[in-house]
Amino acid sequence: MLEIDDIGVRFGGLAAVDGVSTCIRQGSITAIIGPNGAGKTTFFNLISGVYKPTRGRIRFGGQSVTGLRPDRMARLGVARTFQSTQLFDHASVLDNLIVGHRLRTRAGLWDVLLGTPRLQREEALCRAKAEAALEFVGLRAVAHRLAGDITQEQRKRVAIALALATEPRLMLLDEPAGGINPEETVQLAELIRKLAASGMTVCLVEHKMDMVMRLADCVLVLNHGKKIAEGTPEAIRANPHVIHAYLGVPDAAA
Repeated sequence: MLEIDDIGVRFGGLAAVDGVSTCIRQGSITAIIGPNGAGKTTFFNLISGVYKPTRGRIRFGGQSVTGLRPDRMARLGVARTFQSTQLFDHASVLDNLIVGHRLRTRAGLWDVLLGTPRLQREEALCRAKAEAALEFVGLRAVAHRLAGDITQEQRKRVAIALALATEPRLMLLDEPAGGINPEETVQLAELIRKLAASGMTVCLVEHKMDMVMRLADCVLVLNHGKKIAEGTPEAIRANPHVIHAYLGVPDAAA
């Protein structure tokens, strides 16, 4: 689904991502790991269009998308969540999600001013998509609560539901388990498996290694902006370069 060839971006003299190549298979769960500052979020920003690469190419679904803006990438089917979940806290959870499907609608200012049938149809569709996304992530019970009143774990699920409402083919999850407890992490991992089982392709940045090793089909390891390893969780766990750079050198006395 996603082909990345020698992608890189520089900020002044710093190569934040430096010549990374990989392929992400449709329907798979791929994890991006590495130390803080390894370039993981920047890598996501290149895929989603936040940053334009200074080298390399990106193809999505066989189409060249190198350098496209985030709105264009979203319309093509790339959705993104962020480390810090930003919601409209004084609006209901459902109203937050209704916004998500707006990129698929066509009504404009005149439709709003005239209350056209197209506007009414699209408003009903956005509401239906929002309700379906909430049902998928298991939060229908909080649909009418203010977003500012729900738990951190529920906010993580709402962020995923908001991405779902855009009808993506590829979902980029940036530290989805950040700030939640171990039990909630297990439940969130089940939701990510459910996404993949529904046909979604998932790519996540995550620091919780137990979650990554149980969840991912493939793991890509970055360090100082470069790819140092890629493979199955079992292969990554045994890779000496990864052990040295990120997972930690085993205790010789163990």
